Amino acid sequence: QVQLVESGGGLVQPGGSLRLSCAASRNIFSIYDMDWYRQAPGKQREFVATITGGGITHYADSVKGRFTISRDNAKTTGYLEMNSLKPEDTGVYYCRAHRINTYWGQGTQVTVSS
Repeated sequence: QVQLVESGGGLVQPGGSLRLSCAASRNIFSIYDMDWYRQAPGKQREFVATITGGGITHYADSVKGRFTISRDNAKTTGYLEMNSLKPEDTGVYYCRAHRINTYWGQGTQVTVSS
């Protein structure tokens, strides 16, 4: 079993930046793909970004050029760097690890508002 814990969310003004972290209870990201999803109030959870075990990244069109997904060399923590934030980026952000099994974190709230 693997536990994922997200952190780094908060309230930020439009145009601002946040860095989300996803800490895994053991070293899995060198094998597992890591994704970020988000869910806005009243909407379905949607894909934001992914980084494969081999380091290949892919982004939703809505965040391309503004968000950057990465992980540390020890492969125990993943990150989502979010720049030029917009009100429509507001939601609960979830980390997911998947390959053989699928694990989700509990989510961290991001609110973009003036």
